[in-house]
Formats: sequence, C-alpha cells, structure tokens
Amino acid sequence: MILPKIKRGFTLIEILLVVAILSILLVVVFAALNPATRLADTRNARRWNDVNQYLTAIHECLVDNGGTYATCGLTNDGTVREIVNTGIATACNAVCTGVLATGDCADLETELVTNQAYLGSIPTDPGGVTTDHSEYSIRVNNGIVTIASCSAEGGETISVAR
Repeated sequence: MILPKIKRGFTLIEILLVVAILSILLVVVFAALNPATRLADTRNARRWNDVNQYLTAIHECLVDNGGTYATCGLTNDGTVREIVNTGIATACNAVCTGVLATGDCADLETELVTNQAYLGSIPTDPGGVTTDHSEYSIRVNNGIVTIASCSAEGGETISVAR
C-alpha cells in the first residue's frame, strides 16, 4: 500500500493571519510611541540647552568686563530683541512674537564668538528657519538677563533668567 506524501508548510490563511496580527501590533506600537511628539521633545531639550548656553556665555562676558553691558553687545533697556548673526539688522520680529520692531536685533556674534570666544558659534533653533536668525530672544531689564526660545513646541515655554 502506498501512503500519500505529507506536505509540510503553511497554508495561505495561516500566513495571512500572521501578517494581519503583526500589522495590528505595529500600528499599536507606532501610535503608542508617537514619534512626532518624541521629536518635538528632543528639539525642546536642545532649546533648553541653548538658552542656558547663551545665559552662561553672557554672564561670563559680564563678569570679565566688570558688568558693562555694551561690551557684551547688550542694552539694559527692557527691550526684547532676537539674537542674530553679524550684519543682520532687519526682520527680527518675523519669528519671535515678543520682538516688536523689525530692527530689534541683538548681534551677539561679535562679542560672544569672534572677539571673546565665550561660544563656539551662535546657537540656532534646531527646527530653524535660517542660520542668520537664531530664533532666540534676549531681554535685559534692571540687570536681569532673560533668554527665551521663540519656537518652543507643544505649548512649552522655554525661558531662563539670571
């Protein structure tokens, strides 16, 4: 008597079920991780680092120059300005909502990078529009220096003062 050969393998329905289950698991995991939110959190963490880096550099400059604001490129008048690279003097209110006038720019590159080397380069926003505009603002009022991010995501306010 001849026995029929047993065919080993998966049926089409078994393969389709496995693919369907894996697809459902992938969608659930992807939704749970929410990569867009994670990326926004990462950019905000970088913004926190940048504002603290600015503040530290400015205070080192002030200490080294006897508290003279002008030597560090600052004006103690309470005006909110966007931090920009050398040569930029317009469109400073385009990104930063707290900056009122187009010419309210703070060129800190010469004072903090070129002349006195407190920073390697002017930190710019990680989701930045352009390299000339940092998308960070500075305000000096009654001796208190406040640095803020103009482009924080997720409703977060990123600001430090000292």
